[in-house]
Amino acid sequence: MLQLSGTILNQEVLSLRTGSPIAQIVAPIINPDNLKIEGLYCTEYSNKSSVVLLYQDIRDILPQGVVVNDFDALSDPSELVRLKKVLDMDFELIGKPVETLSKDKVGKVNDYAFETATMYIQKIYVSRSVLKSFTTGSLSIDRTQIQEITPKRVVINDMLETVPAQGVAAAA
Repeated sequence: MLQLSGTILNQEVLSLRTGSPIAQIVAPIINPDNLKIEGLYCTEYSNKSSVVLLYQDIRDILPQGVVVNDFDALSDPSELVRLKKVLDMDFELIGKPVETLSKDKVGKVNDYAFETATMYIQKIYVSRSVLKSFTTGSLSIDRTQIQEITPKRVVINDMLETVPAQGVAAAA
């Protein structure tokens, strides 16, 4: 099932064992190489320290928050050796400029939708400039249309230009 990024950001991490919230989600940890949410940065309630919740430790995503087995699901970032490269990138998808292969500027990423079972980002939503948004609105871009993600921008396939319908000329 697809969910928007806002369904997990600023949500509580709920423990099944204690039945209470143990942390609050602050930001996602996104791997730009494959657009996967590898984990979530959280703030512990007990000592206000910054911890990481890995995606494989998530039991369920509910409207009330993200469910985990216990407090042990939260890890110190320094302990995550396999994720060190991704953590060091500090990649942020929202706000990235989007352009086509032919260097046409499309807009900026303002949201994304991810698959809850795999945590792969499936769609990105792009807000356009004020002028373009009046004529075309915002864009939804599927992950298959993305060609490259760099630290500075997202590059997508060239978009098809829409041609306004022309009226049929009356025969004289």
